[in-house]
Amino acid sequence: MLTLRLPSGGHFLPLARLAREDRVLGRIGSLEVRLATKKKHIKKAQRLRYEVFYEDGQAIPDLVAKLARRDMDAFDAVCDHLLVVDTAKKFGRKIVGTYRLLRRDIADEHFGFYSESEFDITPVLQRHPQARLLELGRSCVLKPYRDKRTVELLWHGIWTYVRQHRIDAMFGCASFDGTDPDQLALPLSFLARNALVRDEWRVRALENRYVAMERLAGTDIDPKRAIAAMPPLIKGYLRLGARFGDGAVIDKQFNTTDVMVVLPVSDIEPRYIAHFGADAERHAA
Repeated sequence: MLTLRLPSGGHFLPLARLAREDRVLGRIGSLEVRLATKKKHIKKAQRLRYEVFYEDGQAIPDLVAKLARRDMDAFDAVCDHLLVVDTAKKFGRKIVGTYRLLRRDIADEHFGFYSESEFDITPVLQRHPQARLLELGRSCVLKPYRDKRTVELLWHGIWTYVRQHRIDAMFGCASFDGTDPDQLALPLSFLARNALVRDEWRVRALENRYVAMERLAGTDIDPKRAIAAMPPLIKGYLRLGARFGDGAVIDKQFNTTDVMVVLPVSDIEPRYIAHFGADAERHAA
């Protein structure tokens, strides 16, 4: 039986048991990564997203979100929600990080993928009719917890989930702050010239939302400066081996410029598989 090995001082949990009990996927100190099993936990994740996106960030809530003080949509009811929880809080467990996960079989049973409102993924679905796909989205971490431990746990949870469900490829929207692509010309141009997804997995922004990413000549692109100008999440995806779709999309509600990330599991950099363990059996503190 496969076993999930956790950092020093943690516990050993058989992967077969993760579908029952409390769905804890990993621990570092007082932090746990787990899957939400109750509606109240999803509501807390929505409140965290509201705090990060609307209160700390520059997203504009609609009336329903503003009154509820939760970032929510119809997809929340059919997605799995990965949570990082601080168990050491005096008045109970506190959700400090979250990722939303949507598998292809669930999307097919309901209303498709969230990212289809921005990107044309139909060609990918047609080219890979049997592929087990996983859409990643709504990633956020509470400001005091934006450190290596929290990110490690989120990615450890995703990798465990990928192995459990035998996922073939991950994809989803990732965001730059701001809605002026000319202000993002350097990192967008770098992605367009150096990190576009290969033909087999190519994705393009919807025609009515398409914003060209290649905005600078190749001689004007300094790779170090371009990578430094990217949000940590996008830099992390690049390090993992991800590639990006053709065209960006402006999201005025969230005040972001979105790009499509595509990461076949077979393209993940070997050092990261070694880091987390081929079967999610190892977690580095």
